[in-house]
Amino acid sequence: MRKWWLEISVFVCGAVVMILELVGSRIMAPYVGSSVVVWTSLIGVILAALSAGYYAGGRRADAHASEKEFVRIVFVAGLLILYAAIGKTAILGAIVAHVRFIHPAAVLGAVLLFAPASVALGMISPYAVKLRLRDVAHGGRTAGNLSALSTIGSIAGTFLAGFFLIAFLGSTETLYALACVLLALALVLRGGGAGGTALLAVAVVYAGLTGRVAQAERAAGYVEADTPYQHVTIFPSVWKDGRPVRMLATELFGVQSAMYLDGHPEEPVFDYMKMYGLIDHFHPHPKNALLVGGAAFSYPKTFLAGHPEADLDVVEIDPGMTELAREFFSLQDDPRLRIHEEDARMFFNRMPPGRYDAVFIDAFEESLAPPPQLTTVEAVRKIRDGLAPDGVVLMNIAGALEGQDGRFFRAEYATYKNVFPQVYAFRAHPDSPAGQVQSIVLVALKDPAPDALTDGRPEQDAMLNRLWREPALDMPVLTDDYAPVERYMRGLTRVMP
Repeated sequence: MRKWWLEISVFVCGAVVMILELVGSRIMAPYVGSSVVVWTSLIGVILAALSAGYYAGGRRADAHASEKEFVRIVFVAGLLILYAAIGKTAILGAIVAHVRFIHPAAVLGAVLLFAPASVALGMISPYAVKLRLRDVAHGGRTAGNLSALSTIGSIAGTFLAGFFLIAFLGSTETLYALACVLLALALVLRGGGAGGTALLAVAVVYAGLTGRVAQAERAAGYVEADTPYQHVTIFPSVWKDGRPVRMLATELFGVQSAMYLDGHPEEPVFDYMKMYGLIDHFHPHPKNALLVGGAAFSYPKTFLAGHPEADLDVVEIDPGMTELAREFFSLQDDPRLRIHEEDARMFFNRMPPGRYDAVFIDAFEESLAPPPQLTTVEAVRKIRDGLAPDGVVLMNIAGALEGQDGRFFRAEYATYKNVFPQVYAFRAHPDSPAGQVQSIVLVALKDPAPDALTDGRPEQDAMLNRLWREPALDMPVLTDDYAPVERYMRGLTRVMP
């Protein structure tokens, strides 16, 4: 093998391992979410597979080390990544259709999709050490040098995937790119110039075909995109009232945003957003408001249209989501709208005291679970401090009012009761049983004076009549040290927004 090609191979394969792991989280997210359970499963399975590869590669190298077999291992690793790219939809779809619980589903998905390639990639380093080893006296230095190269490759792969590949290529295209890189590397190591040229031609043809498919899907209203934080699908549909809508989803079984397509982009589609209209009872004519969680900016359009004298700050951590909202959901620049692309907890930490008349919270990390750092008593105190003396918080919560599926709702209710003198819960779906997962709007008032909960306006009174009786205070207050949000939310079935 020509000088330095062994070292280059170790570096490249080290990079591929980390890119595969990061992309794997995006591949699995639409099916099983991106919670700590999924990350734990993915990291654990890949580490186990790499360990098996190290063991198998070392034994195989001691038994029969040859450059041709090293090339075959690299080639097989490329084929196994190609298998993951081609089979991901069928495999993950079958898993979520037959496995109910997230723990086994996440582990099984990682094992079937990413373990095979990881085993092959794990074989490369010990095999390379054997090929490069010249004498026992320098064995430690040889192993150390190649291990360092592999680790440096992993570092480079981490930044390359996180900063560029996922954002510009997308998850599936990145898998195909990794497969092409390894297959091309194997052909170069083999000395197959013609084979490398043929592979490059295949890659170019594939890129052209997928580009045409993407253009056709976009023309039909179907768009798939990878933002810096998640995989997004945009598609046309018909809402339950029979009107055409455009929807945005970040997972297989849920919809995060929607917009009517019949000329009323500012009209709220989801029931819980209509319940945000309670702001006009609890604090009529707000001047300054904050929304946490912009997504496709459905509610900002509603709020600004209904409150022409108000300003609205929106905290949306994902800049890619904002760009999609501009392109597909009629988000327009407005001097009354200020967008802050950062984590909301960081925004809370520097929020000026008494600034906002209203704070709307509509943030979800994955599935139905909000980011834990936004749910704790410490975060709620920051929100309270940022409110005017008569300010109000309206938070969208998915969960049941009672029972096992209501653990997070009751924990969050207890947390707000620990900070605010008045806290109420309103049902977006008043006909849903208390034990059924549904949209709940939690309202917290900074003013200690009790509210009469009557308005005189039929629309407001209809929403106020959806008040749920005093929820049980049987769950602990959430804190920065202990906020098991994902455990409380685990197993919840999908709720209609």
